[in-house]
Amino acid sequence: MLTSSPNTIFDQTSIFALNTTNSLIGLAIYVLAVVALWRIFTKAGYPGWLAIIPIVNAIFLVKIAGFSGWMSLLYLIPIVNIVFHIIVAIRLGRAFGHGGFFSFFLLVVFWVIGYLIVGFSDDKYRPERI
Repeated sequence: MLTSSPNTIFDQTSIFALNTTNSLIGLAIYVLAVVALWRIFTKAGYPGWLAIIPIVNAIFLVKIAGFSGWMSLLYLIPIVNIVFHIIVAIRLGRAFGHGGFFSFFLLVVFWVIGYLIVGFSDDKYRPERI
């Protein structure tokens, strides 16, 4: 008789190992995102340590994109959050002198790589570009 639940110690061990691997990958991505956002925040004139706190970094990223911090509440609405994230990414890229193509693909799709490029490049933050 076959069951779909993990019954043996080997099945439970492989599930635990998979969860550990996913946790380590998630932690590595979070650390890279914090490093990149730290540089972006300091370029924009905000303290870099704000990148460490998860919800606060989203609020200040929205402020860097030229919106009010209260607009970050739009991230809580299911379909609106996707559209708002694209708008914030395009405006953030424009504030650092990048076009829409760069902003969409590297700040929305491959966001960690895009934030690292914006953070460690020689781009200057100019809010009048928004």
